[in-house]
Amino acid sequence: MKNEIKVFAPATVSNVGCGFDIMGFAINKLGDEVKIKLISRPEIVIKSIKGDGNRLPLDPRKNTVSIAVSAMRKHLKQKDGLEINLYKKMPMGSGLGSSAASAVAGVFALNALLDNPLSNEDLLTFALEGEKITSGGIPHADNVAPCLYGGFVIVRSCNPLDVIKIPTPKKLYTTIIYPHVEVITADARRMLKKHIPLKKAVVQWGNVAGLVAGLMSENYNLIARSLHDEIIEPVRAKLIPGFHKMKETALNSGALGCSISGSGPSVFALSTSKETAEKVARSMKKVLSGMNVESSVYVSKINSRGPRVILR
Repeated sequence: MKNEIKVFAPATVSNVGCGFDIMGFAINKLGDEVKIKLISRPEIVIKSIKGDGNRLPLDPRKNTVSIAVSAMRKHLKQKDGLEINLYKKMPMGSGLGSSAASAVAGVFALNALLDNPLSNEDLLTFALEGEKITSGGIPHADNVAPCLYGGFVIVRSCNPLDVIKIPTPKKLYTTIIYPHVEVITADARRMLKKHIPLKKAVVQWGNVAGLVAGLMSENYNLIARSLHDEIIEPVRAKLIPGFHKMKETALNSGALGCSISGSGPSVFALSTSKETAEKVARSMKKVLSGMNVESSVYVSKINSRGPRVILR
């Protein structure tokens, strides 16, 4: 058994419009790399954090990756210590599951290094331990689960944990635009209403059911009709410059639907071809450029694989 491994874990879009806290999907290109090395000292050491991670703590008690692997190490009664190098290949605070990618990469790497003694279901539990530090102690699996499982995922319950991976339509592409503004997740959650009218809730439930059915049956018209958020998007849209104009231009450019990724500021759209997704990307970026807001744009197939070993 080798004593060192490097793993990539993908960025994710959570909520997926109407699926607040219960749906997510993984994307390509963006994500985190974690290198783990077994060491003789019985401790966890974060040796370095590179990329867009200069604000992250090296203290292993305060970093999502080390908290996740520490919980896993304790479960396995592992005596070897760990040296961790983290490379953030995605923007922090973007609404694309940055902390989830670190946690998943860590537990996936350690599991692979130890010849895979644990299932994905086990790894999910430990990755969620890392996520707790960024979510005020309340676990949310709609980033961690798609990052680990790949593709589209439904979180039916967090207590007890019940996650279902559903099929990804073959033609589906996503466009993601990340405006270079900051949205604090805790603030975005605090602004949500604690009570919603029953009429709106019924519409939301119908959209969630329709979206799941559309994804599972590759019914793109049904996906388009269902990708509407009656509850969260109207509240959080004010945090994102030009959101309504970006959404309008995305739909006019051929997107099936468009909404906020996580708590923002990133915005995602779904399309049925790469050409359409790229057209949507250009149109949304043009909106922000006209407002003098810098942004980064990504076009990707849905990542159905999840994390992968890149060096061993």
